[in-house]
Amino acid sequence: MTNELSGRPPVVDLATWQAARDELLVREKAHTRESDAIAAARRRLPMVEFDGSVEVVGDAGPVPFLDLFQGREELVVYKHMWYDGAPHQGQCEGCTTTAWHLDDSVYLNARNVSFAVVTTGAWDEVAAYVEFMGYTQPWYSVRGIDEPAGGEMGYLASYLRDGDRTFLTYSTTGRGNERANPALGLLDMTPYGRGEQWEDNPEGWPKGLDACWSWRFDADGNPTWGPTGRPTPQWTRPGATAEATLGRTTHCH
Repeated sequence: MTNELSGRPPVVDLATWQAARDELLVREKAHTRESDAIAAARRRLPMVEFDGSVEVVGDAGPVPFLDLFQGREELVVYKHMWYDGAPHQGQCEGCTTTAWHLDDSVYLNARNVSFAVVTTGAWDEVAAYVEFMGYTQPWYSVRGIDEPAGGEMGYLASYLRDGDRTFLTYSTTGRGNERANPALGLLDMTPYGRGEQWEDNPEGWPKGLDACWSWRFDADGNPTWGPTGRPTPQWTRPGATAEATLGRTTHCH
């Protein structure tokens, strides 16, 4: 057996590996402590009060935003981008990735936290999409509603309720949404990581693809941003077939 494999880190005995692992653990613990300190600062952010009686539309019709709390004190919302008039395969790839990982909030509920998805799509379109995807979490249309209940999509937001008063406490987007996607955290633990070009990999490691390449695939399992693809989770849905168009020409709301 050789200690050198082409394009791979060196092969060592367990004791040598453990020493290197312990050295990295020091950095990991420092990262965890800094993350805890940031979370503490997040809990001390000022709040924005807004009108919780503003009406959103769900499967029961128009309801006040306050209903999203389901009687609990805290609420986490994912704001899902939407392409008006687009078929299922044309809806936002990144938002589909996030929403797919958030389809069960039993642990949040156990901590007195509710979860919901809002989007700017018209409710009849949204309802058909939710049924196709098989989502069980509550979805609502916030079409025409301003921040903090509506506004720009593609965000994770946290809210607090005090009686009938509602407050925005935190919001994040971009890579801040990654905390809702445990698959990325697990990929970061694997030898090849996320397989994206921006990653700092060992010499000779497999060449990564464009960022977010895993969001959309075609019927043959090839990553593609072209019209023949679907957001990756859709291929698990009954009746999902290859398509020739995304059916969208405008920017998402």
